[in-house]
Amino acid sequence: MPQRAIKYAVVDAFTSEAFKGNPAAVCLLEENTDVDEKWMLSVAKEFNAPMTAFLSPIGSHANGVESSDCDAPRFRIQWFTPTVEVDLCGHGTVAASHFLFTSDHVKHDIIKFVAKVGIVTAKKVLKAESREKVFVELDFPLVPMLENDAIELSLPKTLKGVSVVNVQKTSADDIMVELSSGKEVAMLQPDFAEMEKCDGRKVIITGPAPDGSGYDIFTRVFCPKFGVDEDPVCGSAHCALAPYWSKRLSKQSFTSFMASPRSGVVYVKMQEKSQRVCICGEAMTIMLGTLLV
Repeated sequence: MPQRAIKYAVVDAFTSEAFKGNPAAVCLLEENTDVDEKWMLSVAKEFNAPMTAFLSPIGSHANGVESSDCDAPRFRIQWFTPTVEVDLCGHGTVAASHFLFTSDHVKHDIIKFVAKVGIVTAKKVLKAESREKVFVELDFPLVPMLENDAIELSLPKTLKGVSVVNVQKTSADDIMVELSSGKEVAMLQPDFAEMEKCDGRKVIITGPAPDGSGYDIFTRVFCPKFGVDEDPVCGSAHCALAPYWSKRLSKQSFTSFMASPRSGVVYVKMQEKSQRVCICGEAMTIMLGTLLV
């Protein structure tokens, strides 16, 4: 007999189409469920999605009490790739929020996620052109770039044949590389084994979008060190891209097309005064089930 039955969903984040965007598994635990990181990692390996998010309700919401406007429901959240736990994940949080908003687990337009890095706020946004489309807006901390003159970077050989405009390291220990065009970003053929050995946790490749594309930038993110060769759509990378591109584009809000094979769209808003970044996107639930453990 199983010890417990845990509800789960598989959600494609940052897309309005099934099997596009970035898939994430979302596991909804009961309050004070006794599981540890080793168990969570085993479940994440079983799902083998780029990210698995684990949620458990906190306080009154755990007992089904509807929260007031000043007391949004709170959930503990942890994120795991198939190989490691990560501190912050954009698409995993969009997937978790979408699941909670659309499955009547919360009766509120705001959710507070309590993570190891602090509070992450998710807001349900209904676009004016379609009241049926649910967008999730995340409030994330800005990730600044480090000064180039204090850093020695080893670029992956994958980038030797393309037009590199700028290379910087972020305070989150990621490498950001701007190419001369979004077309080069989309056409890049990475060597993942070689990229795994280069500096930084992740390699963020970005460039200006082609004229007429409807986007401002093209982006791809590679993180083989985390067990994910290419992150199909990486929301958290835009915590560093927001301040960088807001200056380059001279605009506070812009749209990023993730040019991975699955593709996806991230809407980004730089909040310079508060040093925060709003990351917004759609999502689709494609699977619901029960995990028996």
